[in-house]
Amino acid sequence: MGKIAVVFPGQGSQSLGMGKDFYEQFSKAKAIIDSADTLLGFNLKDLLFNGPVETLGMTENTQPAILCVSIAILEVLKEKGLVFQAAAGHSLGEYSAYTAAGKIQFQDALKLVRERGLLMSNADPEKKGGMAAVMRMDDQVLVDICAKYSEVVPANFNCPGQIVISGNKEQLALVYQEIDAAKGKAMPLNVSGPFHSPLMKKAAEEFKKTLSGIEFKKSLIPVYANVSASPVEEGKEKESLTAQISSSVRWTETIQNMIKDGFDTFIEIGNGKVLQGLIKKIDKTVKIYGVEKPEDIEKLDILK
Repeated sequence: MGKIAVVFPGQGSQSLGMGKDFYEQFSKAKAIIDSADTLLGFNLKDLLFNGPVETLGMTENTQPAILCVSIAILEVLKEKGLVFQAAAGHSLGEYSAYTAAGKIQFQDALKLVRERGLLMSNADPEKKGGMAAVMRMDDQVLVDICAKYSEVVPANFNCPGQIVISGNKEQLALVYQEIDAAKGKAMPLNVSGPFHSPLMKKAAEEFKKTLSGIEFKKSLIPVYANVSASPVEEGKEKESLTAQISSSVRWTETIQNMIKDGFDTFIEIGNGKVLQGLIKKIDKTVKIYGVEKPEDIEKLDILK
């Protein structure tokens, strides 16, 4: 058997009531979620379990909520005997990966994602930017189309044939016309800004100040970074996380590189099944599990 990696979902995976069953059934999960209320200074638990869903969906709330639920589930799995050899996360999920690897404390990760969420949601006050998922197109053709425009970039390389683009709305409208002409399909996303594009540079620079006060420890296992699709170097964590806000998420390459490095089992920890679907499209030969409900633990035969 090869090596096991844990992967963590990002923004968009949230849903009302996520984590509630773990909170009610496991003391480890309860402790994590309860501590988040104290650390954040507002009742995250009530928002998670009772909503309103619109408030939970606000970037500054979504980001700590997703991190909190992922780490609550992770703590339960570790108590059940889960051992893993690497971690990665999609965009926001990278902070869960850093926490899982022991690079940062949970309370520091929570503080970071709350601030990250605030900065990202306020980065485009005039709503000039947007994002769209693009399907049914050759990746390189789409990259070449984006290259013609000064303020549109591929934001997320999710899997072959699925790229999210981000940037200026006026330029995006022109890109949509080219996608349509190439028989592709663009679906605009409901987001609060042009994430993972150069239009987020100001937010990234502001975030650097928050990162400067956080201590990063040496980890025993690698964390594969979104910006490089390879293990983040010791001492380069702050640089990598700053760049991530305005850079592409290279998820396809990340998973491909992890497989090359001997990982053949991936466990998505947290709400939703998005990453499981993406990994299947990247490589059908690897084993993929997901844990978002307590009953999913029983299906984890690697714990037996």
